Amino acid sequence: MSLTATSFDWVRDLVRKESAIVLQPGKEYLVEARLLPIARQMGLTDVTKLVETVRTRPSADDTRKIVEALTTNETSWFRDGDPFTALTSTVLPALVSARAANERLQIWSAASSSGQEPYTIAMLLDDALPNAASRVSITATDLSREMVQRTRAGRFSQLEVNRGLPAPMLVRHFTRAGNEWEVAANLRRMVNASECNLAAPLPRMGPFDVVYLRNVLIYFDLPTKQSILRRVRDLMRPDGWLFLGAAETTLGVDDSWERVVIGRSSAYRPLKGA
Repeated sequence: MSLTATSFDWVRDLVRKESAIVLQPGKEYLVEARLLPIARQMGLTDVTKLVETVRTRPSADDTRKIVEALTTNETSWFRDGDPFTALTSTVLPALVSARAANERLQIWSAASSSGQEPYTIAMLLDDALPNAASRVSITATDLSREMVQRTRAGRFSQLEVNRGLPAPMLVRHFTRAGNEWEVAANLRRMVNASECNLAAPLPRMGPFDVVYLRNVLIYFDLPTKQSILRRVRDLMRPDGWLFLGAAETTLGVDDSWERVVIGRSSAYRPLKGA
């Protein structure tokens, strides 16, 4: 491994400063693997030389590439399943009942990676609601500019669609585009993708009826988790629903949420008066 302890500490500090993501000691192998392709693109032989170059000649573009390379973009269609079942079985009927017929439902897929989560939601709502494209707005955000661009394009490789996408949905909601599969135009109209750093002040958005904030809080320290949950709550409607990852919870982090069990899943709702 070419990565020196000094270079690793510099990368840790940079990633924490720019994204609030905490790289624990022992993650040197991850930094080496993620940053070596960037070093080679720049004509450098190893990651330590990359760090030395960026430290001595700072560049906003190079800094962004380093930070984005160290964010986790693991995703798949219908990932962990149960939160999507809960959406169609419980959350959507409750929202349709509580909202006026002409009121647009707003959903936020935070840390949406390359778009599988927001398009999973779009497919489910398109199947469940008449004229869903005019009744639902899905905001998809991610720290990575590359992931946002991929979400906007709505194109996925055969390998990507093989990861969790049921064949009937592939046939119903996608068309072939060369060697890729392209999401149907009506679903792309439902999804608006943009860059967003959850650890920084959030842009004006919402108010949201549903927020999917899954498998991202685990990368932050406690104060950052508390800050993110507080700011997310401020962008939600009082009767909104929050979905976290299976290993995440508001318990012991932010007591202004009520946990609601829905089948094999659970969601969180803002406590009144909190």
